[in-house]
Amino acid sequence: MRFIAVFLLFPLLVQSQQIELGDVNWLRDYDEALLQSEIQDKPVFILFQEVPGCATCRNYGADVLSHPLIVDAIENEFIPLAIFNNKGGKDAAILKKYKEPSWNNPVVRIVNSKEKNLINRVAGRYDKASISLAMIKALQEESHVVPEYLHLMQQEFEAHNAGTKEAYYSMYCFWSGEGHLAKHPAVVATEPGWIGGKEVVKVEYNEHLSSQKQLDEFAKEASCQVIEKSNAYRPDKDLQYYLKNTDFKYLPLSSIQASKINASLAEGQNPIAYLSPQQKEWLHTIKKQKVKDKTLYYEMPLAEAWKKRSAKERS
Repeated sequence: MRFIAVFLLFPLLVQSQQIELGDVNWLRDYDEALLQSEIQDKPVFILFQEVPGCATCRNYGADVLSHPLIVDAIENEFIPLAIFNNKGGKDAAILKKYKEPSWNNPVVRIVNSKEKNLINRVAGRYDKASISLAMIKALQEESHVVPEYLHLMQQEFEAHNAGTKEAYYSMYCFWSGEGHLAKHPAVVATEPGWIGGKEVVKVEYNEHLSSQKQLDEFAKEASCQVIEKSNAYRPDKDLQYYLKNTDFKYLPLSSIQASKINASLAEGQNPIAYLSPQQKEWLHTIKKQKVKDKTLYYEMPLAEAWKKRSAKERS
């Protein structure tokens, strides 16, 4: 029965081939989306999009809707539904229902199975931080647990939108220092390295969440001393040392995920909550493999690593 149900649902899915839709697999039938929302107890993520569309629509698909963790969140925490705002028929009827204009830039609404809007419509902002925040608020509105990886996404996107700053700290062991510094809520990335023969940690942080002085005080708790940036800085070969000694190193990870996972492992904790559903699935597969793919995916840019890992699983 399960196979039959999936087979019948397949024609309703759109495997994203249009750039405006990104990499998300979308439902195209509104009633089916509401039904699945009720069955699976998940909100419906509605994308009102012009397909084919203008530069803004294409950029939104290529950037926001193709980010691996955003795609994973939309497909696993929600029921994805695409409504084309430049088509007639059923699409036009849903546009009218929600009073959405036709031939418009992308708009996102998130509703529950009773068609209640869970958030204010997302329009006029076409960045990753806006959409991740909308997903978090929608889940909270429905009293659903917000996965930790979604919170990390939001922190990283907001930091990059606001503009991050760098700080450098020296200590007796940069692996220990990195594990401590990454625990600070404003820190989005850490890297062990060297300056003038000293072990240092380069920290990237959101200056809107913490001042340099506050971060310095936090660093001193682990005997980390502020050091001036130098052109002589060079990264160490063992990035995120604690992570590198586990199977997590074979996963595509964002910078903030790698730093937080490394800090968690340094304290002997299980950091699996920081992973998205696809990352958890990959980790489960990796742990069962007798012969592992030795590629250190966590050291690569996330999008590149995600594509390579996906291709490896399909081969």
